[in-house]
Amino acid sequence: MAVTPVGNPYVESSDLVANYPGASEALAERIDIVGVNPFANAAARDAAIPSPVQGQMCSLNDDNKGYRYDGSAWVLFSGAGPANFTNTATGTFSSGGISYKYITWTGSGDLIVDQAGFADILVIGGGGGGGSSYGGAGAGGHLVVNNAYFPAGTLPVVVGAGGAGSVAGALAAAGANGLTSQVGSFFGVGGGGGAGNGAGASNAKLGYSGGSGGGAGGTGGTGGAGVSGQGNNGGNTSFDLGAGGGGAGAVGGNGASGVGGSGGAGLTNSLTNASVTRAGGGGGGIAGGTAGSGGSGGGGAGTNNNTTGGAGGVNLGGGGGGGGFAVSSGAGGAGGSGLVIVRVVV
Repeated sequence: MAVTPVGNPYVESSDLVANYPGASEALAERIDIVGVNPFANAAARDAAIPSPVQGQMCSLNDDNKGYRYDGSAWVLFSGAGPANFTNTATGTFSSGGISYKYITWTGSGDLIVDQAGFADILVIGGGGGGGSSYGGAGAGGHLVVNNAYFPAGTLPVVVGAGGAGSVAGALAAAGANGLTSQVGSFFGVGGGGGAGNGAGASNAKLGYSGGSGGGAGGTGGTGGAGVSGQGNNGGNTSFDLGAGGGGAGAVGGNGASGVGGSGGAGLTNSLTNASVTRAGGGGGGIAGGTAGSGGSGGGGAGTNNNTTGGAGGVNLGGGGGGGGFAVSSGAGGAGGSGLVIVRVVV
């Protein structure tokens, strides 16, 4: 019996009749490996092939899909298809003839993936906290990935908390950065805290960097940097007031004479079939003038007196607003918590 250049056996005319049973068995075994053998379902396949070899193929009648054994697991012929999770879905919908299910995480937990493959995700970090006078905070990073690959298994989901706003007091200080959100290996970076004024200290006027950067405070301050693909920079200042924090969709507004900078606008996403704007930056505070407005998508507004800046939107990743200033500095607003959404085709 001879073999083709790629190793498939065949019977030659010179083979003896006594060799036919062995040749037939070799042919059948080769077909078992290289042929796409049909089975009713995965259980029937596993019972018939308890020890598959790398490269072996089959098809399943219950899902009408073909599989190849990659040496450790059966995978779809063309690579991965849609992932599947076994968590209870938050909702389902159909669009353009395609059916989806999704899960929305407003708190940390685990995503249970029983079928490796692709999913669409939205990961938003916690928004930063506003400065006590005057910077508005940056929004949490806004990460959208279409066809993100998830391996099978238990994947961590972390929903980042918003950063604390700076406390009120005579010495204005910056707010805290928000915490990072995560699903599997994908991260939405926490937003940068808004700057204080620090009794004139130049390093206290700088907005913190983050998913979106925090706005500057004081005179001549610089906004923090945002993460490319997730957010934008915070605004700058040229007067003794606050700039707006960066948003997912726009840079934070610069402070101008008598007016605090507005927070950068957030981004709109329809992953769950509902259009929602998230990750807006916080507005800058000011002493007696017009405070900056919060950016669309949960940005907290700044204040123009000793009151606390507006809080960022919960589960929107909004940045907190900057506190104002009169006799002593007003507190910065707290950042809003983040969010994780995972959507798969069903």
